[in-house]
Amino acid sequence: MSDHVRDLVSVREATDRLLAAVGTLDNAAVTEPSRLPGWSRGHVLAHLARNADALVNVLVGRPMYVSAEARDADIARDAPRGLRAQVDDVRESAERFQGVGDEDADWSRTVELRNGVKDAAAHVPFRRWIEVELHHVDLGIGYELEDLSEEFTQREIDFLAKRFRNHPDLPPLLIKQDDGRMLSTGAVQPHSLEEIKSGAGGPPPLGIVVTGRQADLLGWLSGRREGGALTVDRGSLPALPPL
Repeated sequence: MSDHVRDLVSVREATDRLLAAVGTLDNAAVTEPSRLPGWSRGHVLAHLARNADALVNVLVGRPMYVSAEARDADIARDAPRGLRAQVDDVRESAERFQGVGDEDADWSRTVELRNGVKDAAAHVPFRRWIEVELHHVDLGIGYELEDLSEEFTQREIDFLAKRFRNHPDLPPLLIKQDDGRMLSTGAVQPHSLEEIKSGAGGPPPLGIVVTGRQADLLGWLSGRREGGALTVDRGSLPALPPL
């Protein structure tokens, strides 16, 4: 079960790290390209601020965004701002999110995110943590996937593997971390993961086996690395569907 209180602490800590790093930039650096195609660092920061407000909407029962077009327009509107305005907006929107997160509520309730996706309210803080950590990396200012905590990285790998599980556009995939942990994703595996681990299911599943370090697996699953550092058996590394 997700510990939303602990995750809210992690969100605050991750936000403080990001704000401290961004605070060393200048106005010119904010206009430079980020690692996300077509987005400047200003776009990334504007997205982070508007995402915090959108998740407040989710937690209080409003639509996450008025529309996809309004979401994109808000980011485009806020992206050109100077450093101080960007930092203040990220900080103030983060405080609004934390404020709603600290309220007494039924955290077992179901909430609705974008595109009709539904989840437990208790999972929303982790979703915000994902946004802050990965977009800090996307800024390209010295924070890398290797700098993420082992706990966060493992949970995000688990989250993405679950998201891609049973996806019709992916073949069966077995993800093996270099510490021995395994996850199945992609199309339905002919054996359960428990059978794979125990060897009780007969021959290994007919599927692609992808092995690598935590950071490289996370980079590939999240679309931030191409996967050249991964080892692939029983086929070639497939293209992942958009997140």
